[in-house]
Amino acid sequence: MFRWGILSTAKIGVTAVIPAICDAENSVLSGIASRDLLKARAVAERFGAPHAFGTYEAMLASGDIDGVYIPLPTSQHVEWSVRAAEAGKHVLCEKPISLHAGDIAALQRARDTHGVLIAEAFMVTYHPQWLKVRDLIAEGAIGRLRQVQGAFTYFNKDAGNMRNQLSLGGGALPDIGVYPTVVTRFVTGKEPVRVSANVERDADFGTDCYASVRADFNGFELSFYVATQLAARQLMVFHGDEGFIEVHGPFNTGKYDHARITLHNQTHTGATEWSFGDVNHYRLQIEAFARAAKGEDAAVFSLESSVLNQKLIDAIYRAGETGNWEAVA
Repeated sequence: MFRWGILSTAKIGVTAVIPAICDAENSVLSGIASRDLLKARAVAERFGAPHAFGTYEAMLASGDIDGVYIPLPTSQHVEWSVRAAEAGKHVLCEKPISLHAGDIAALQRARDTHGVLIAEAFMVTYHPQWLKVRDLIAEGAIGRLRQVQGAFTYFNKDAGNMRNQLSLGGGALPDIGVYPTVVTRFVTGKEPVRVSANVERDADFGTDCYASVRADFNGFELSFYVATQLAARQLMVFHGDEGFIEVHGPFNTGKYDHARITLHNQTHTGATEWSFGDVNHYRLQIEAFARAAKGEDAAVFSLESSVLNQKLIDAIYRAGETGNWEAVA
C-alpha cells in the first residue's frame, strides 16, 4: 500500500482527496501535517490516520510517508514540492503547480535528481468522461474539429479566501482558467500557437476576476471565459463539421451536473449520450499516481504537460496586458 501524507488541512484535501485516499485500493492515509498540531490531530483522528505532525518538515522527515499531497496556497507549491522531493517523497501537488512556466524547471530537476514522481493534480484527466471525449475526437466522430467553447465561473468576494489574495496566487486564471485549457489539450493532443484575451482585475483584491480568451490551435480555436464573480456555470463543447460533443459537468461532476457527454450529429436530428454514474475522479487519480510511483504502468499528468499548460496561462496574462495576439512560447 502507498502511504500518503497530506501537507496541510486545506478544505480540498479534507473534502475530496483524503476521502479518495481512504477509498483507494492501493493507498492508505498515513499522516496529516499542519502548522497547528491540534488541527493535524483532529483531521488525523477523523480519518483514522496514525500520524499527526505539527510541522511540514516533520512529515517530510518521517519514514512512515511514501508520498505527499500538497494543497497549500499556490504561491507555495513549487517550494514545498521541491522540499518534499529532496526528502525522497513522491509529490502530488494541487493545481496550478506553479504561477509561471519557468518555475516548473526546478520541479523537473528535483524529480530527476531524487528519482521521485511529481505530478500536478488535474483529476479531470483521469475521468472516463474525458477519456471518452478524447476517443470520440480521435476516431472522427465529429469530423474536423473547428471550435471549442468553454466556461467556468463561480461567485466569491470573500477577502479572506486565498482565491482573492494576489500574494497567495489567487485569481480566476490560476484557479479555474487552467481547466478549459488542460482538457482541450488533453483530448486533442494539440498545443496552441497564439492567444488573445481580455483580463479584468478586481479593484480591491488585484486578482484577475474575469478573463475572456481566444486561443489559436492552428486548425481549431478554443474560446472560453472564466470568472470568480459571476453566477456559477461550467461548459465545454467540441464542435466539428460532422457533429459536436457537449460535456456536462465537465470539471466538478455531481456539483454542476451529472458526469455525461452528448454526441450530436451534423443535422441535429440525432444524439447519443454516455453517462458515467458515480465515478470519483479523485480516487482514480490517487490510484494511478500510487501505481506510477511504485514503477507500475499508469498514466499520470506529467510535469512536461504542466509546463505547456502554464505557458498558455502566461500568454493569456500577456495578451490581457498588451491587447494583442501573443505567442504561446
